[in-house]
Amino acid sequence: MHTPVLIKEVIEYLSPKPGRNFIDATTDGGGHALAIIEKIVPNGKLLGIEWDGRLLEQLGAKISESEFRENVILINDSYANLKNIIRENNFTDVDGIIFDLGMSSWHIDEAGRGFTFQRDEILDMRFAAQPSGSDSRTQDLTAQEIVNEFSYDELSEILKKYGEERFAGSIAKNIITTRKEKPIRMTFELVEIIKRSVPFWYRRRRIHFATRTFQALRLAVNHELENLEAGIEQAAEILRPGGRVAVISFHSLEDRIVKNLFRSKAKTGELEIITKKPVVASLAEVTENPRARSAKLRVAAKLSK
Repeated sequence: MHTPVLIKEVIEYLSPKPGRNFIDATTDGGGHALAIIEKIVPNGKLLGIEWDGRLLEQLGAKISESEFRENVILINDSYANLKNIIRENNFTDVDGIIFDLGMSSWHIDEAGRGFTFQRDEILDMRFAAQPSGSDSRTQDLTAQEIVNEFSYDELSEILKKYGEERFAGSIAKNIITTRKEKPIRMTFELVEIIKRSVPFWYRRRRIHFATRTFQALRLAVNHELENLEAGIEQAAEILRPGGRVAVISFHSLEDRIVKNLFRSKAKTGELEIITKKPVVASLAEVTENPRARSAKLRVAAKLSK
């Protein structure tokens, strides 16, 4: 199961109290959500949002058997639609919102959608999926479509913008050369193309040579950076005065967006930055959960106008 990172710090900064209302904008396996619910019962409510219907279905089954089932509202949607979600569910007086960005361990280990270069799977990379084993998605664009249909300029731009890949041009060129012979459908096919496109020393680094390309495709398919900006903008609007928004990011592109948005809204008097520097995981947590190594937590509070 997905192990939530920085959970102690999230609870400390959001400071959930009995009777208060919170939003987990990325419920995933429910780690942060359940920790918050324990603090807000008996009368508090948690609105959990999860884009992947299959993940949400698993969490729903877990919640339905728990003592907290009356305290939770679960919604299958993207946090980019935050304002619509709270309006449709009449969810008001929000004291705190948590965004835990990036991929779930479940998406890597079980989804079978090509999120990882370590398994040979169909190049899909869409987060959104319907529950109950359906293969339908609420997103059209796939990683397979990007690598087989986008132009050289479009491909190299995606790899540079979303992956900060220094060999974007070479990788894009070899993708186009390869797909002329046959479509690129599987993750291992793409890994082999990347391997041919980068120098030997690049393949020997601690970070796998395909990491940045896979990150770039995933971010492009799911519009993650654009959705993040939209989600934080809306979070700043819907929080009650004094309420807090906490964001955990896992790479520099996400963290930069969060940092810049918080700074911008601090200048306009909308938010007060609580964490002057990002909070990172302790050595003990990183030892127990290596995924926490790159996690950065930033927190801001809503100011009254």
